[in-house]
Amino acid sequence: MRARYFLAVLLLTMPAVLAQSLPDLGEAAQSALSPAQERQLGQSIMKEARTDPAFYDDAEVTDYITSVGNRLAARGSDVRQSFEFFLMRDPQINAFAMPGGKIGVHTGLIVAAQSESEMAGVMGHEIAHVTQRHIARMISNQKASQWVSLASFAIALLAARSNSQVSQAVLAAGPALAVQQQLNFSRDFEREADRMGLQMLEKAGFDPRGMELFFERLQRATRLYEGGAPSYLSTHPLTYERIADMQARASNLPYKQVADPVEFHLVRAKLRAEFEPPRESITYFSDLLREKRYAFEAGARYGLTAALLRYNDVPAAGKAYAALKTVLKQHPMVDLLGCRIKLAGGEVDALICYRDALQANPGHRALAYEFAEALLQHRNPVEALKMVDARLAISPGDYRLYQYQSRGYAMLNRRLAHHRAQAEAYASIGSTGAAIEQLQLALKSGDGDYYQLSAAEARLRQLRQQDSEERKDSGRKPASP
Repeated sequence: MRARYFLAVLLLTMPAVLAQSLPDLGEAAQSALSPAQERQLGQSIMKEARTDPAFYDDAEVTDYITSVGNRLAARGSDVRQSFEFFLMRDPQINAFAMPGGKIGVHTGLIVAAQSESEMAGVMGHEIAHVTQRHIARMISNQKASQWVSLASFAIALLAARSNSQVSQAVLAAGPALAVQQQLNFSRDFEREADRMGLQMLEKAGFDPRGMELFFERLQRATRLYEGGAPSYLSTHPLTYERIADMQARASNLPYKQVADPVEFHLVRAKLRAEFEPPRESITYFSDLLREKRYAFEAGARYGLTAALLRYNDVPAAGKAYAALKTVLKQHPMVDLLGCRIKLAGGEVDALICYRDALQANPGHRALAYEFAEALLQHRNPVEALKMVDARLAISPGDYRLYQYQSRGYAMLNRRLAHHRAQAEAYASIGSTGAAIEQLQLALKSGDGDYYQLSAAEARLRQLRQQDSEERKDSGRKPASP
């Protein structure tokens, strides 16, 4: 019911919204889409994707897939752009590429992959679609009249590729069907992405057989899906010829046995524990441990601990965590799980746990976020702001840190600083208009000294200039002053 409601809202509102927010392609549908236009289009669609309820903004899992994706992209041929890897909370096996180097990965893909090389094979295939500019080339090959609207283009990308629950209904929605047919990757593009993805896989040190093994299993499993093929196959036609070609190419490469890293097992266990019903997760991981059917014992113990904590059985989670520590003494994901248990149990040293874990693992974003959250929950905004400010000096574009900063200032009743921090949070995700509104509120807050007011005014002028340039590029009307 919720999916149908979301679909109705999407179909009714998205065309109007995107017509205002997405860049005007102009003659791009009849000529080559430039890299700059492609980046702008990707950024605009990404801004809309963040509002999707299925957008999964988890720092640990996102950082993991980003590390795998960047490792692959670094071995790509003639890579001239950066990539952004993001997650969609969806059990369907899927991954998709969007303009401007935006790569979406379903949580279902990570859980279904039996090795990191299998997951990396799918990601390498999607990266190749970007590096070979397949989406831009498809747009360039269409006449302007064939593209119903840019809004329909975005609907097809966001709904049909990223949200499997509504894809079939969207595809039946008339104009979107025509766009989707144009977006389906051709066999030539698929073969090219297979070839380039396989090269990246081998050069990055993964098992090159991972790609063909996963696609072969996906093809075999297709007949088991009640609703037809997995959503990945709706835009990536899979044939026996493609699989045979992957097998032939992989057979010409040196045999490479690659052990999966700890993170792969922990991330998969985390996703199972988080998205499956708690009782089912507890039973699943308990059975694995009792029957010793696990590929990695620490992963099964991590999953059991996380499932028990989600079930709010803190004492049992504590015991499971102690058993986990006997097989994996130190890892940032394990340390963070231990701090969560202490916090849930109301232990007095929970904040010390977060502080010590962050000092031992300063690059682990999730630890920083949850430490800030814990400090704010314990009514300690001064300490939270001190920690957040130090991290912002290193990562000035982190919108989550600005959100914590904004909450800290609000608790201290520093209204100007609160609105300024919220403005930077919006600006960091490309919501320039919302950032401007927050700075306007900051200047009307009635507090702040001369220097703080001057800094806010200067930033407001900068963002207004940026907004004006964005509106000019997209063909929208200038905003009122």
